[in-house]
Amino acid sequence: MISKLTIDKIFSTIRVEEIVGEYVQLKRAGSNFKGLSPFHDEKSPSFVVSPSKQIWKDFSTGKGGTAISFLMEIENFTYPEALRHAAKKYGIEIEEDQKIFSEEARQANTERDILYKIHEIANDYFQELLWNSQEGKSIGLSYFKERELKDDIIKKFQLGYSPEKKDAFTAYALEKGYNKEILEKSGLSIFPENTPSGVDRFRERVMFPIHSFSGRVLGFGARILKNNVKTAKYLNSPETEIYHKSNVLYGLNQSKQAISRKNICLLVEGYMDVIALHMSGIENVVASSGTSLTTEQIKLIKRLTENVTILFDGDNAGIKASFRSIDMLLTEGMNIRVLLFPDGDDPDSFARKHPQDYVEKFIEEKAMDFIDFKAEILLKDVGEDPIKKAEAIRDIVKSVSFVQNALKREVYLKQVSNKFGLSEQSLFNELDVQQQITQNQTQHQHVQQQRQNVAPPKMEIVPPEEDRGDRFLYDVLFMENKLVDHMLMFGDIVLKRSNDKDEEYQITVIEEILHHFEEENYSFLAKPNELIIHHVREGIQKDELRSGSFFINFMDEGITQKVVDALLTPDDLENWASRNIFPPNYGDKIAEQVRGDVLLHKYRYIDYLIKETAKQLEEYRTADENRYYEIIKQITMLKQASIRLSDMIEYSPIKGIYANRK
Repeated sequence: MISKLTIDKIFSTIRVEEIVGEYVQLKRAGSNFKGLSPFHDEKSPSFVVSPSKQIWKDFSTGKGGTAISFLMEIENFTYPEALRHAAKKYGIEIEEDQKIFSEEARQANTERDILYKIHEIANDYFQELLWNSQEGKSIGLSYFKERELKDDIIKKFQLGYSPEKKDAFTAYALEKGYNKEILEKSGLSIFPENTPSGVDRFRERVMFPIHSFSGRVLGFGARILKNNVKTAKYLNSPETEIYHKSNVLYGLNQSKQAISRKNICLLVEGYMDVIALHMSGIENVVASSGTSLTTEQIKLIKRLTENVTILFDGDNAGIKASFRSIDMLLTEGMNIRVLLFPDGDDPDSFARKHPQDYVEKFIEEKAMDFIDFKAEILLKDVGEDPIKKAEAIRDIVKSVSFVQNALKREVYLKQVSNKFGLSEQSLFNELDVQQQITQNQTQHQHVQQQRQNVAPPKMEIVPPEEDRGDRFLYDVLFMENKLVDHMLMFGDIVLKRSNDKDEEYQITVIEEILHHFEEENYSFLAKPNELIIHHVREGIQKDELRSGSFFINFMDEGITQKVVDALLTPDDLENWASRNIFPPNYGDKIAEQVRGDVLLHKYRYIDYLIKETAKQLEEYRTADENRYYEIIKQITMLKQASIRLSDMIEYSPIKGIYANRK
């Protein structure tokens, strides 16, 4: 297990804006950063990162926490995995507590963890063979050298080699203690009936590991080098619990920082295209790895940028089939340009022929918007045929219909109008037709999906209104949460108070609210609040004031969420100062807020006690007359206290709380 000293060092070193910034395109908004939620589709940013507090909050889903909890949420890491990933990023050496390490290892030994581990071992194995075995050097390394790859690039992408022997890796993994079942589930080994001892899926191939966004190996792509063998040129890992090809982009782990920095992503087709461009110094590039582009892959790119340039081979026969990818990118709100390389060239060969400056300038100057690109492809063989020309224009307008922003749609239609000499009205009419067709298709698909996925409806008994919640209990809980929020946000602020004799004294927010809870002998309704107060009391005994910052790094989901909700409010979504608006800050009048909220909590709590005490009246009305009158006396005293409090807080049952305050 990772030692407490190392965990403290990790939390004191890492920066939440840097960790989150690798997954979300963040923009400065006052003292915070804002971006689109990585957990929820949205058009307006609702994701906030606070560098000063070192926390994040996604207002669209309600999730929030620290940099470590973000990694756990977005990468499905365990707590130790997230810590190790952060430590590796910041060059922090991990110290293990050996006494309980083996126990942690046993607990983390789930099938998913083992799948990640076996792929890590396979990746090391293939790299070791490439660099240090005779077969690897003479076949695999020689191939990469023929492709003019430098050693640093080969190591950067962790390229490797799988040997000719049919069970080389399988035997190696079995010897290390991995069983047949996990090897088969990983897709690295196959166990046919005629070879029960198992064979390697990848044999005599150069290996391209496929990494997750954070850098974990999920699977492999493998290229065979012999031309006289009747088998697929490229072979990929099958779908597994950790590898879903539609959710992965090759090279994204190595390219994400460059994509975010340059605010544009180059999209290519193959592994070698990505690697060759990296070697030429162009690093903002990813590949769809031989699969049709998916919505999930587009969303991965959109975390980093909304600008995409698609790079095509000049003689690629599948260019027309790529129109679907263009429409998908437009649907997701991406800004698209397309580049066709000269005939006979692809990104790999072009990058190896020319220096970086030339390639970058060529991409910048020759890339077209999607309208010019589709027009060039569709009108190439049309000639003077008016019907074919009309069909081509209809296809272009169809793509415009996928553009989400109304202003952009109008600009694109004006461009089509000028390009083909057509009236804007006729194009808008055609746009309406295409949008209706798309809407009908979407609705049909949605209905079909619902029919497949939705279970038959069941009879449901709707509870009466009075059983749906205790209003009195809700009011008490609301104020309980508010008081704990004050402790978290403003706990160390010193308040000036005076006693019954008008003698002034000073007390912190934490101490005043804690005194109130103890005076009432209050039992907390929310477990996170109870835990927070426990630690606050413990801090008081040690002469410590434990407010929000103390609880930030707690690995208790309830406490972390509570603290984040308290420290980041919806107001943090707005950068009012940029509009010369300076609203009062929450907490500017904390002394009055604490005094008023303590009184209001008392008032709500007494109302709740009156209701609960009154429940006992019927029980003792005839059974125990003395007890019955004692209860009436208690209720009377509680009601008198309630009346006094209502006067103090100026409560009106008609107009509500603080009715007469200006």
